Amino acid sequence: MTGNPFLDALAWLTDPVHWSGPSGVPMRTLEHLGYTVLGVLVAALIAIPVGLLVGHTGIGKGIAVTLAGAARALPTLGLVTLFALLLGLGLTAPLLAFVVLAVPSLLAGAYSAVETADPATVDAARAQGMTEWQILAKVEIPLGMPLIIGGFRGATMQVVATAMLAAYVGNGGLGRYIFLGLGSQDYPLMIAGSLLVIALALVLDLVLLVTQRLTAPRGALPAEN
Repeated sequence: MTGNPFLDALAWLTDPVHWSGPSGVPMRTLEHLGYTVLGVLVAALIAIPVGLLVGHTGIGKGIAVTLAGAARALPTLGLVTLFALLLGLGLTAPLLAFVVLAVPSLLAGAYSAVETADPATVDAARAQGMTEWQILAKVEIPLGMPLIIGGFRGATMQVVATAMLAAYVGNGGLGRYIFLGLGSQDYPLMIAGSLLVIALALVLDLVLLVTQRLTAPRGALPAEN
């Protein structure tokens, strides 16, 4: 121990002992990544179809925007605690909270993607006899794919940053280091856990940013979400 919490955290991270076993960094990282992916995917199954429908038809846009805004304002820790009290300890409570947290970005990305499709291109497709479903699937979604990926990017960043709360109700993930450090006043351990969460978030953000740019229509830059 050097007496410097940050240097001690770096020493903890470079100690091979902490990189093996069921409580090692790789396993905790995989758990954290799993919580993030599961939360975002479940949210996407709900938000993406609704967002595409709202964007294509314009029906219920006001309600969707209001609900998305309200969901953004909900405190994640409060949700985890509430769901844990209602459902008990385990993965269900934090997963529901992560889904609620991810829905707004995914919903906004989906309906914005369809809304921003070039009207002239959509009208041309309609004039060629395409059905509304074909217009959505073959014109609006491909043109708006960067915004949809942007929605995934925003949702992923929000969930990966709060997935540490899974450890608050007895689960794993990188949050275990933070809460263990908090309980024992081991500040280097808390810093190490925080650095690992930041590193995972940066990697995921880079992957999704590259994907967002690759899905942009040729000659266009992807809009930031």
